[in-house]
Amino acid sequence: MSRAAETVPVRERSAWLDGVNPVAKVLVALVLAVPLLVTLDAVSASTALVLELLCVPLTGLSYALVLRRLVPVLVFAPVAAISMLLYARPEGTVYATFLFATVSDGSIALSVAVLLRVIVLALPMILLFARTDPTELADALAQVAKLPSRFVLGVLAGARTVGLFVDDWRTMALARRARGVGDRGALRRFFSMAFVLLVFAVRRGTKLATAMEARGFGADVERTWARPSALSARDAVAVGSAALLVAAALGVAVATGAFRVVGT
Repeated sequence: MSRAAETVPVRERSAWLDGVNPVAKVLVALVLAVPLLVTLDAVSASTALVLELLCVPLTGLSYALVLRRLVPVLVFAPVAAISMLLYARPEGTVYATFLFATVSDGSIALSVAVLLRVIVLALPMILLFARTDPTELADALAQVAKLPSRFVLGVLAGARTVGLFVDDWRTMALARRARGVGDRGALRRFFSMAFVLLVFAVRRGTKLATAMEARGFGADVERTWARPSALSARDAVAVGSAALLVAAALGVAVATGAFRVVGT
């Protein structure tokens, strides 16, 4: 698969989720996230993860592409798990102690739950919005969610520039390698390129904001929208299915006795 095919949604191959309104997708994300944020056990998280993976064919994405987009989450999720492993409240058998760090049965269980929870919370964002067109999202936020047009147009402009940051990063990497300064010091190179990208973002954002104000996008008037956006029965099915998925995950945790609320 080419890079273009990987990063640009293939609209010709319409998936079931493509017909769901973007506002409904936001509701689905909230329905999936909120109950899992207030619970902390490995059983509900693993059950939700399996059920979400079974829904991948409905999104039009391949499992390989989903895995590639999960790589940053898989890299940084263990950081939260390790902190929970070392500093959670000791429960059960204690295996090791060092200063303020204690590894016990309870901390191991919590670290596994946190690791799975981070992945479960990140996966719906990839599945729901990987193929969502920013313009469709803006239309839905303005017409269905009734958000202010100024905010909606700002969201649209920001979403449109995300791809430019990826291109800027790739161009900087190629330029540094061509100059012979891109092969050593990976950590130092990352932070220097991140600073340059920040400068690019500030400059581009300033120019974009000035251009949008000059074209009247910030005017306090009632704005019309070229493409209508409305909810349908498919949106209700999507939100209801998300609620059933969360109920199934929590139900399995309760049935196995593993259900645990955060803070208990």
